[in-house]
Amino acid sequence: MGEASDRMGQGERFDAIARLVEGARTIAICAHTSPDGDALGSGLALAEIIERSWPGREVTCLLADNDVVPRTYAFLPGAERYVRAREFEGAPDLFVCVDLSQPSRLADARAVLERSARVAVLDHHPCDEPCWDAGVVRPDAAAAGVIVAEFARHVGCALTPSIAQNLLCALMTDTGCFQYQNANGEAFRVASSLVEAGASPSEVSLHVYQSDRLAYLHLSATVMGRIVTFEQGRIAYSYATSADLAATGVPVAECDGLVDLVRRVDGCEVALFLKEVPGGLVRGNLRAKSDRDISVIAREMGGGGHPAAAGFTVEGDIDQALSTVLPKLRALYATGGAQTGAPRCGEGAR
Repeated sequence: MGEASDRMGQGERFDAIARLVEGARTIAICAHTSPDGDALGSGLALAEIIERSWPGREVTCLLADNDVVPRTYAFLPGAERYVRAREFEGAPDLFVCVDLSQPSRLADARAVLERSARVAVLDHHPCDEPCWDAGVVRPDAAAAGVIVAEFARHVGCALTPSIAQNLLCALMTDTGCFQYQNANGEAFRVASSLVEAGASPSEVSLHVYQSDRLAYLHLSATVMGRIVTFEQGRIAYSYATSADLAATGVPVAECDGLVDLVRRVDGCEVALFLKEVPGGLVRGNLRAKSDRDISVIAREMGGGGHPAAAGFTVEGDIDQALSTVLPKLRALYATGGAQTGAPRCGEGAR
């Protein structure tokens, strides 16, 4: 679907969301499990937009997981207002999904959605089965933050420095500081308006990209040392075990950026990073530097995402996850190729 087609009727859909907000007294806002900068920044910005545009609304920002806001994003204005969904006992008049449109990715927050009277969605991930009362889902948008910024403009809410800072973080992180394929003209136009409203690109860069803990750098070295390539270097992957995380003291919530280390391999077109998480699960991050749609594979693995950035979570350990996902990745290419690097025990048979 093209950009023009995606925007047809967007104003009417924004109006429908506004009517839901108008008719609600209690509102919960939540993004997907393992939230990134887009998820967290968009949620905080939307909360402030609602509170400023509809005074008297009780807005709660939820975390889908039983975790805290990742240290990387603790600088975001209002980050302290996030509460764990499993600790929230209310039945909101309105539940707003931000940066997701699939209830399966809500983790603990799905129970809150199911006891909410109405559901709205602001998202940029493809979705074939709408499950909301009102929503805007536009896959051509570079980030959910772009859609939230448009919603603010639509309802006449002036951008405050805090709204702008949260939305700029959302946009910068989902475009990889405007390095990814989704960094289109609209993304730069929105970013310009956010900076004019008081957002600081240097502050986002400092906290998100230039303030790694020493423990994280040590873990990064381990991950880089394990990188393996297939199909003449076009597929690259690495991983971190629960033992790695325990040894370095790096929490799971701080590991999402590790896939970008794998993505840096020269000649790599598809990057995969796997990490073991509590509960006997493995979380996978996929990135593409070509026009190959890796979201198809993520959906086959029970996850989802964009053609160039997607993820999934499966039961088992690293070897079990690899044995399932690697054949799917290799099937993207018609020709075979020798692997390089040092594989894990038993990988040669895969």
